[in-house]
Amino acid sequence: MSIETHIFRHAVVDFSKLEKFGFFKSDTGYTYTQPFMNGDFTATVSVDNNGNITGEVYDTANDDVYLPLRVEDMAHGFVGEVRTAYEAILHSIKQNCCIENRFSYPQTNRIVAAIRDVYGDEPDFPWEKYDTCGVFRNADNAKWYALIMTVDKSKLSPEQSGDVEIMNLKLDTDKIQQLIKTKGFYPAYHMNKKYWITLTLDDSVDDKTVMDCIAESYAFTLVKKQNKKLKSASFSQQ
Repeated sequence: MSIETHIFRHAVVDFSKLEKFGFFKSDTGYTYTQPFMNGDFTATVSVDNNGNITGEVYDTANDDVYLPLRVEDMAHGFVGEVRTAYEAILHSIKQNCCIENRFSYPQTNRIVAAIRDVYGDEPDFPWEKYDTCGVFRNADNAKWYALIMTVDKSKLSPEQSGDVEIMNLKLDTDKIQQLIKTKGFYPAYHMNKKYWITLTLDDSVDDKTVMDCIAESYAFTLVKKQNKKLKSASFSQQ
């Protein structure tokens, strides 16, 4: 994985911010150039019209690509300093010109936006090794009510294959037994199958049904004596 791919792996370019940051627009995309290390090197970062990001570092003394930057075994000493300085430029671009987006499926991103609107919650990512596993928690007590992760479909059904984003929710046990008979619902992956259920976020289940299930799961996180009026979890399918 390249330096650029690693840093921007969960980022989506916000094209409206590129020129303000200093990118130059052309027919093929945008280009940003910045000298660093006291002018000894120049970073050139390009964004094509599809949002793909590439970059290169040039040694200004000979106006040639600085090849040691890409050699992992040389990523220490002076080369390491150059790499660190270049990565700082990339991180600045990411912070100022991109929107973080760890999820891939359109329905996943719609549901995440709906949860934000209804409950005011953002996912947190507690496992560094599994950095696309997002947990939604009740802000009052940190109890989980939803978990998004990517799994191979074979984990849900042996006759299927290929990656899919899923959501685990806590529901009434009788309702779970009913839902697992319908399309898009499965016995909970990697969680207690008596109390949790898995649904796929590939539009097999419509958005309103997903949000209704989330509302029920969220209700399990409330203190029993608490008479908290929830904002309607209705969500117009897009």
